[in-house]
Amino acid sequence: MTEYTAPRIGIAPDSWGVWHADHPSQPSAEQYLREVQEVGYRWTEIGPWGFLGTDPKKLKDDFDAHNLLCSGGTVFTALHRSEDAVAECWDEVSEIASAIREVGAEHLIVLPEMWQRDDKGHVQGERAFSADGWARFTKNHDELGRRLLEEYGVKQVFHSHAESQIGSWGEVTRLLENTDPRFTNLCLDTGHFAYYLGDSLSLIQAHPERIGYLHIKQVEPNLLADVLKNDISFEQAVADGIMCNAGEGIPEFGPIVAEAAKTTPDIFAIVEQDLFPLPSLDIPKPIAAATLQYIKDQGVAITLR
Repeated sequence: MTEYTAPRIGIAPDSWGVWHADHPSQPSAEQYLREVQEVGYRWTEIGPWGFLGTDPKKLKDDFDAHNLLCSGGTVFTALHRSEDAVAECWDEVSEIASAIREVGAEHLIVLPEMWQRDDKGHVQGERAFSADGWARFTKNHDELGRRLLEEYGVKQVFHSHAESQIGSWGEVTRLLENTDPRFTNLCLDTGHFAYYLGDSLSLIQAHPERIGYLHIKQVEPNLLADVLKNDISFEQAVADGIMCNAGEGIPEFGPIVAEAAKTTPDIFAIVEQDLFPLPSLDIPKPIAAATLQYIKDQGVAITLR
């Protein structure tokens, strides 16, 4: 197995406007893989389960055909809902875990259930966990992480998210303080953390051993102020450009990648700029190329190939 001595830079399907397994505004799997290779990235994620297919052999063949490697998979869960939440999601989780292992990845990015809004844009349900919800949430994430590690050799990395019950500094640190580092660590998404004014660099410095994976993107701070003040939905904020092009927002990538690498030198740092829905399928490729150049210009050691 190749040993890497610097953070591994890759890109995720979100950066090509992919939020669903299939949607008319999204590129095909072939276009995505081809353009990722053409831009110069080597690592990518499988994205929403089904977007690149669900047959592990074909996934491996498609990655090989484009000289790409898989860094991980993703799954949404609702582990706060019941004591049996792990069992209720296990069929999907285990299918994805099995597939990513067969294509050489060992990280599963686990996301929380998002809020729902009614037709007037009002949030339905609670914005924060109850005490009982927190207890179920942390217990179930450790259980999920234990099963993933013991049964598949897959590491769970939890991804906080805008418009979910876990997004702020206090919520993310509460998760870390109440979970087992053997089974639950973070996929620190710099954009989602900044969405609720979180400082990614400070979080890494406070909990360096708990940062298992990075999603790197920026938010446009002036638009963010409007979004938070006026309770604009995340979906609308993305359509309005809240996850802006690299160099046009916060936070800077270089210091974050360098700080994370002090503890995990070969950490994955995956570009994941939400671009859904795309007005044109020609948009993502030049943005991805410009982002890669921006990362190269940050002056930190990275691994691209």
